[in-house]
Amino acid sequence: MTRVVITGMGAMTPIGHDVKSFWKNLLAGVSGAGPLTLFDPGDMPYNIACEVKDFDPQDYMDRKVARRITRATQFAIAVTKQALADANLTIDETNRDMIGVLMATGGGGINEIEYATEDMVAKSWRSVGPFVVPAAMANAVSCMVSIETGARGPVMTSTAACASGHYSIIEGYHFLQRGEADVVIAGGAEAAVSMLTMSAFGRMGPLSSRTDDPVHACRPFSVDRDGFVCGEGACALILETEEHAIARGATIYGEVLGGRITGDAYHITAPDPDGDGAARALRGALQSAKLQTDDIDFVFAHGTGTSLNDAGEAKALKNVFGDHVQEMKITSIKSMVGHALGAAGAQSAVAAVMALREGKVPPTINYTPDPEIDIPIVGNKMIEAEGRHAIVNAFGFGGQNVVAVFGKA
Repeated sequence: MTRVVITGMGAMTPIGHDVKSFWKNLLAGVSGAGPLTLFDPGDMPYNIACEVKDFDPQDYMDRKVARRITRATQFAIAVTKQALADANLTIDETNRDMIGVLMATGGGGINEIEYATEDMVAKSWRSVGPFVVPAAMANAVSCMVSIETGARGPVMTSTAACASGHYSIIEGYHFLQRGEADVVIAGGAEAAVSMLTMSAFGRMGPLSSRTDDPVHACRPFSVDRDGFVCGEGACALILETEEHAIARGATIYGEVLGGRITGDAYHITAPDPDGDGAARALRGALQSAKLQTDDIDFVFAHGTGTSLNDAGEAKALKNVFGDHVQEMKITSIKSMVGHALGAAGAQSAVAAVMALREGKVPPTINYTPDPEIDIPIVGNKMIEAEGRHAIVNAFGFGGQNVVAVFGKA
């Protein structure tokens, strides 16, 4: 079987505009949460988020390109160019047909539709610009990465809600296994912090009500958790066949060992309270990676901070790993970067690769143990721990469960 390795990474997050700063601040327990600045919330009570501050798309692309695409696509291009530079990989006529792009998103350019609609209602249909559709379409995050980099291999956009960014990594793994590409740019991008999405989430109920204390609002697995904080950003990973990476002398950061995707068939927004779909994804991922339960050292949990999600994920982990769950190091970085929806899984994947590489596990900040969730959370402070294997969980609306397994280089 073809081995799939990771040779480059890029990050644009609320706590760092590259992998180095993102990782440093994760280990330090820095929160990216604060009052909304991307729009004026007015009297809307849901007025906090984890925003990417001081992002200038012209650092990564031409001004004309930046103006014609949405913020999520700008993020996707930025992290891709970071990751390619990190991998020391140049795309040219000799390799472009075997380099694929699988960038994911949950909402794509949903904000563009919101803004265009506001303009149209306030003015007329003539105010709607010609670039609304190509900017708003979800597959722009992958297609624009392809256009900007020249990659002409398989181009696909996964939209699996909050599991999207992780789904792209597993699909990239499969493309490489099938020999359809030598290299895949995989990851997730999201910029859905807007009046429409925040209002909808707020009315639905999963957002934290601690708007007076944003830094401490998101509390995954804690007894006093009350919801997630919306986030945004992007991460990208360069996946290659081991043979291709070695042939070009690439630095190998880690390995994608396998993964599994399952469905709950339960509810359009709520997770299965028994964690059955998540448990099946965990078991399938271990089978795919040819590992046993006691081979797993780290878990980068989905851990949104909502009551239902955290409880169901904890049940799934205990059901699958049994007594070994107490030996694992479990954490949720959403406590610091918020829930970036379609980018969340990719953010956790980068963190997992760094944890295996450096022997350090970032904390779940704002943590107070919940006696009903009897799993060992890395709470409040990072720990040093050597590990060989890590799993990353990503669970999305509609009951989409994705689990990927990563190995140390």
